[in-house]
Amino acid sequence: MQRHSALVRATHWIHAASFIALVLSGIAILLAYPRMHWGKTGTVGMPSLFDLPLPFVLDLGIRGPGRYLHFLAAWVTLFTGLVYLISELHTRHVRKDLLPRRSDLGLQSIRKLVLNHLRFRRPTEEEAQTYNLLQRLSYLGVVFVLLPFMFVSGFAMSPAIVSVFPIVETMFGGRQTARTLHFFAADLLVLFLVVHVAMVILSGFVKRCRAMITGYATPRKARS
Repeated sequence: MQRHSALVRATHWIHAASFIALVLSGIAILLAYPRMHWGKTGTVGMPSLFDLPLPFVLDLGIRGPGRYLHFLAAWVTLFTGLVYLISELHTRHVRKDLLPRRSDLGLQSIRKLVLNHLRFRRPTEEEAQTYNLLQRLSYLGVVFVLLPFMFVSGFAMSPAIVSVFPIVETMFGGRQTARTLHFFAADLLVLFLVVHVAMVILSGFVKRCRAMITGYATPRKARS
């Protein structure tokens, strides 16, 4: 039985590669100026909201390529995500598999789920076939809250976009506020990735990766 369609597998790996590029280029941008401000302006010599424990490398040789890669990877992530979302809405995957079920919202179910996660209990084969409540909520939060926020706050830092749509920056109260909030949202996405990979390892790394590469959780039997 097929577990993942070709479109889901393709968008998953493209999205994974572009997200890694976003993280690496984001680190390069932070190394060029690892200080966070609040409001419209913020630069060297001005008081900062907080400083990151990173080396201060004020060098265009790092910041310039980092910004170009960040911008390119962001558009790849956006278009890939839109293709995936449209496909999942069409197949009703979001409604069937991501929206929390009434049975998942009971106090006993939530308590059992939290305890299983705290004990790093490996899910049974039956449990692994569906998303639990924490997975459903985290996926919904990433797809419909964090990722859209990342793009809107990213637009607020783009002089070209702000020159045409100044309201994008105004709604944040300034470019530096958007940058700081963008940083915290990125941290949440990285945390989601770490937990996601940990859960894949816990539930069977080889089997999950095989399903996301071939579409099948177990090797297909050869035809006689």
